[in-house]
Amino acid sequence: MKQKTRADKRKGALGQLMIPLIALGILLLFNLIRDPRFYAISVATNNSGNPVLTGNLISIIDSASELAIIAMGMTLVTAACGGQDISVGAVGTISGTIFVKVLKAFPAINIGTVLLAALACCLVTILFMSFNGTLVSVFRIQPMIATLILFSCGRSIAYWIVGSATPQIDSPIISAMGMTIPGIPIPTPVFGVLLVGLLLAAVFRFTTLRLYTETVGVNEGAARLNGINPVLVKMGSFVILGICVAAAGIIGTSRMGQVSLKTLLVDIEMDAILAVAIGGNSLGGGRFRIIGSVLGAYIIQMLTTTLLAMRVDPVDIKAYKAVVIIVIVVAGSPVVKRELVRLWSLLRQRVLPAKGVK
Repeated sequence: MKQKTRADKRKGALGQLMIPLIALGILLLFNLIRDPRFYAISVATNNSGNPVLTGNLISIIDSASELAIIAMGMTLVTAACGGQDISVGAVGTISGTIFVKVLKAFPAINIGTVLLAALACCLVTILFMSFNGTLVSVFRIQPMIATLILFSCGRSIAYWIVGSATPQIDSPIISAMGMTIPGIPIPTPVFGVLLVGLLLAAVFRFTTLRLYTETVGVNEGAARLNGINPVLVKMGSFVILGICVAAAGIIGTSRMGQVSLKTLLVDIEMDAILAVAIGGNSLGGGRFRIIGSVLGAYIIQMLTTTLLAMRVDPVDIKAYKAVVIIVIVVAGSPVVKRELVRLWSLLRQRVLPAKGVK
């Protein structure tokens, strides 16, 4: 019975990941047919004289790092609250400004000051996300409406912190955080995604966070009757999202070497929601798969890179992305899945012989 339960869980997980895996497979096959050189990876030398890996695949996994990290946290908020946080881009800009502001307060940038700046960045971001979580869990405001406040004023708050200036960060440590570590040709942000993913996997493995989150998302009343505090679970999901947003803000700021209020993590909230949806997670809450959201982030970035490789005007890319994403989301909808299951059952009844008939 226990083996059967585990088999059912594996089957359910594979079914949930079917849509993102198919979408990723189609993109991989399309680029293979269109231009096999799309997957070429080479070694180049950067401005510092260090070897780095280059190619479209490297660009995809590197450029999608911030989106993948935020999508992980967004998955938890979606699963627990049945809604999405649309302020992650604006709050990520605040975290970037705090990171730079703390670094600028010291005469020299070293490992200690970077860790201190990162800690301050996380604490401030958690504070803002806790504000969102309080509105959602305590005052029971719909998540998208509750987070609309910081979505609207978050970048203005960041402007108040740094003023009209665009602070530059000239440090080899920051460059290594945003680009590559000398001697390691793989982009550093990729390791950030792995680190966040491993930490969340460890939390799910050694705690009951996944069970509690899914229970609250499916039926909050039943969760309360079973001794689970929905307020704490929802607040916890926003805190974890805050840590993810802080990490993305640090990576984005280190990548650019400055704080650009107009471009840092701009529009990332919409892509994060799409990554969660493409990953096979229900936007209404309940069961979730973090790996699905990460795949969704890479699918979105691969689609963008593919369109750029086809020399599509950057102004038109969002329109093309919208069409493809609509197809993916509709294909993964419960209605379409139900019809596909029904058609598959009919096909099996017609093709396969009746049970017991030789």
